[in-house]
Amino acid sequence: MRRVLLGLFVLIFLATAKGLAAEKRVALVIGNATYEHAGELANPLNDADDIAGKLETLGFEVVKGTDLDFTGMRRTVRDFVNSLRDADIALFYYAGHGLQVRGRNYLVPVDAQLRSENDIDFEAMPISLVMSAMERLSKTNLIFLDACRNNPLARNLARSMGTRSTSVGNGLARIGSGVGTLVSFSTQPGNVALDGDGRNSPFTAALVEHLGHPGEDISQSLVRVRVDVLQATGGQQIPWENSSLTGKVILKQQQTSATGPTPDLQIELAYWNSIKDATDTEYFESYLSQYPNGKFVAIARLKLQDLKRPRTSAKEPAEPPKPVENNPSADPQVAVLQPQEEPNREQQPPETGNDKALVRSLQAELNRLGCKAGTADGVWGRKSRQALENYARHSGRSVAALDVSPDLLERLKRDPSRVCPAANGPGLNGSWMLVRISRGPCGWARQSQIVQIRDGVITRGTNWKGTVSETGRVDIKLYFFHEGRTQSNTLTGTIGEDGGKGTFRHDQGNCRGNFTMTRQ
Repeated sequence: MRRVLLGLFVLIFLATAKGLAAEKRVALVIGNATYEHAGELANPLNDADDIAGKLETLGFEVVKGTDLDFTGMRRTVRDFVNSLRDADIALFYYAGHGLQVRGRNYLVPVDAQLRSENDIDFEAMPISLVMSAMERLSKTNLIFLDACRNNPLARNLARSMGTRSTSVGNGLARIGSGVGTLVSFSTQPGNVALDGDGRNSPFTAALVEHLGHPGEDISQSLVRVRVDVLQATGGQQIPWENSSLTGKVILKQQQTSATGPTPDLQIELAYWNSIKDATDTEYFESYLSQYPNGKFVAIARLKLQDLKRPRTSAKEPAEPPKPVENNPSADPQVAVLQPQEEPNREQQPPETGNDKALVRSLQAELNRLGCKAGTADGVWGRKSRQALENYARHSGRSVAALDVSPDLLERLKRDPSRVCPAANGPGLNGSWMLVRISRGPCGWARQSQIVQIRDGVITRGTNWKGTVSETGRVDIKLYFFHEGRTQSNTLTGTIGEDGGKGTFRHDQGNCRGNFTMTRQ
């Protein structure tokens, strides 16, 4: 029977997981501003930061680089391409200088000089390099180019070409695309876009505002973008796009009031339905271990108590009710109904002197281990039980096996240090912008990501693992795939409610630098 139930659960889980599989979305975001031979642009770094943050909220895994030289730009593009396999949607956003030569479009790294036509292939990156990889590996491709800015490098190149200077055009040229690709320019082909006076360029500000409008197709969002840019530039700049999409692309689904259960809850429900009628304690202990805060915890505990209760062969007959004497002169009697014990009421151990002393010791040990049982008052209430569940979750032990007992106390005493992560108060919980600034041979100057802090744990996808200690010490490991193998960065520093800072280093190379953290 156990094998049958286990097999049934596996089938339910696989069917549910298949229906709930998340769409894979990958984005490349590049912002180049600090040009060594063309002056500095005002907005691209902010543009890249804000677009990356927007895309992360829409479920994209973002590969991001800022102020990239030629080597860094190609390395970043290669990392993006390596992550594209089986992607449902691939997106490329670029802010910085771009130019067209003989009808081909190029993106310009920050170290480019472009003193002659021969330098193009060695100092600039053709847009087609990124597009061809996207169209080969992804089903749907979205490309946004805020790269039509007034470019002194293009003017220098045109002067060096003499009579052939007409081969260097203003802005970017029209781009043909394969099936399933949309290319969006900040302005129409051959024209020059404006940087704007605010934090972002007019085009990027509109993208951040309108991308991912709930239930809206991308083409509708780009109409909103066009209207905003026309208004912001007094009609001087008209965003333009070329699309060969074959269906709607909705970056954020419309939320409805009648939403079904979440994916995690559906899986839990399937598991519970497969074991709820079992007569073996192991099933319910397994449930409590997998779902210490699940919807059926109270019922599972009661089932365990019932299954562990000794069974007697026969029950004593109930005492028959006593007859009521017919005495009219007596005062009328009112029957009092005793309330039934609530089936989900939290069970507490008997409050004998020894048990209260045991509970106080358990509460003290849970507090020592960072699991926050509250005041050691000898009452095993909700806070104490929650602390024990937190201990079980972070120690990897089954909560069902952690009965209030001297054995449990001995087990807690054997843990030498904190088990539950530090919460550091609610003041640090939330979204933080982490910005890394290179001070070594990294191939990039500045990168930023949005990370989440929750109860002393720092997360961002599956490749970031970090903690914040009670004293505010930050320790982060960032894993990434580069040059055919998994590599990592180590970040260490300090953080408080006003912000944080520290240093980072590449564990397998010489890249190093500083980082800052600011609340979002």
